[in-house]
This record gives sequence, structure tokens and C-alpha cells, in this order.
Amino acid sequence: VTALVVALPLVVPPPVPLANAHAHNDYEHTRPLFDALACGFCSVEADIWLAKDGLLVAHTPLALRATRSLKSLYLDPLRERVKRNGGKVYQDGPPFYLMIDVKTDAKETWPELAKVLDEYADILTVTKDGKTETKAVTVVISGSCDREGIEKIAVRYAAIDGRPKDLDGEKSAQLIPWVSQSWAVMFKWDGTGDMPDAERKKLTDYVAKAHKQGRKVRFWATPDKPEMWKELLAAGCDFINTDKLDELQAFLLKQRK
Repeated sequence: VTALVVALPLVVPPPVPLANAHAHNDYEHTRPLFDALACGFCSVEADIWLAKDGLLVAHTPLALRATRSLKSLYLDPLRERVKRNGGKVYQDGPPFYLMIDVKTDAKETWPELAKVLDEYADILTVTKDGKTETKAVTVVISGSCDREGIEKIAVRYAAIDGRPKDLDGEKSAQLIPWVSQSWAVMFKWDGTGDMPDAERKKLTDYVAKAHKQGRKVRFWATPDKPEMWKELLAAGCDFINTDKLDELQAFLLKQRK
């Protein structure tokens, strides 16, 4: 008698959503957006250029391709996922952020970007009449950012990635929900040896000041290694910038345990 063996499909559990994980230059991975989602990242970063073919995603102009647009790489698949997950990027997960780093002229790019974002009103956090409704995806604009244009638009589907000086300004956390800075501008420690006590205090005080205002903190160009991630996490930094998706995922999962 020949036994009939039926191969059952492997059931892969969904990734654990990691609120602190930010995929720096996400579009340079093999599967933009999807590699980050497979690791549970809750924030991804895309550089955009205003070109004749629309808003294209790339690190340099030489890498621009009509097939790699903001819509096709990010907004369309995010919309599809949100619909599939009952209105969220991760079912029962934390908020999800799409950072858009504008590389072309701010005044020329923002009107075109605003039109594109309007098309995704069903999934994007919106601010209207001074009130913000948080939806599945919150867009934050960095780089060549038309602050005036973003602020004055009546219905906006994007916020501004601020800088440390904004912590001493008067703009609301609705408009500027993040503050970001290059690590080396504020700190000398590079992840080698122990972090100096004075720099650790400076970091924790900075994060506390931002949090008191309802803003999140991110650094870019941080040494991409566990020693740095540990200090950022301990200080309460909201996002850890990385190009090493798998390694940061493993680190954050270990910290949760």
C-alpha cells in the first residue's frame, strides 16, 4: 500500500511590528518597502525627484527610472496592504510613517507632490482646519522642504521633518511631528567604547525636550551598529536609522525579550 503524503504549505507568522525601526534609503533594498515590511519596520524613507515622468524614487539623477515612481514603489502597495489589513499597515500594530526626502527644488516639487498625496486620502493622515486625523500612513517631508507651502495648504496630507531649532520655535507638533539631525553635528561619540556621560545626558535631555512638545526624534548618519542602537533606544529616541534591516530587526526583538 502506497501512503499518500500531502505537503502542507508553510505558514509564516507575520513579523512583529517594530515602532523604532526606520529604513534609511529604503528604495535601495532588493524589494523596496516589502523588505522593510517583512522585518516589521514601521518607518521607511524614499528620496524623490520631480522629473518629466512624475515623482521618481532614486538616490541620484542617474538612477532615475520611469518604472520606479513614488506611486508604484510605495503609495500603491501601501494602499493595497492597508485595505487587506482592515485599515492599518500592521494589524493591531503601531502607526506607520513614510518619510519623503525631496531632492529637487522645494517650491516646484511640493505642488506636484501635494496632488499625488491627495489621490491617497483614504490611507494618509490628514490635517484640516487645525485638526489632525491619523490614518494608516503618516507622510513626513524632509530634504528640500517647502515649509511655507505645506503650512498654508488648507487640507494637507503631509507634515514636516523638523530640525533641533524647531524645539525653540512656535510651530505645532501637528505641523512638525519629528525633529531630525545628523548625529555628528551634535555628538562626537561614534559607537566605540563607552558613550561619554556628558554626551549621554545631552542626548537624553534633547529627547525629553522633544517628547515634552509631542515630537519624535530621529538622527541620520549614525554609526550603524548595536552599540549605537542601544544608546539611542535607552535615551528614548523614537527612530533608529539603519541600512541593515535584518540586523536591526534581530536587535530590537532581542531587546523586547
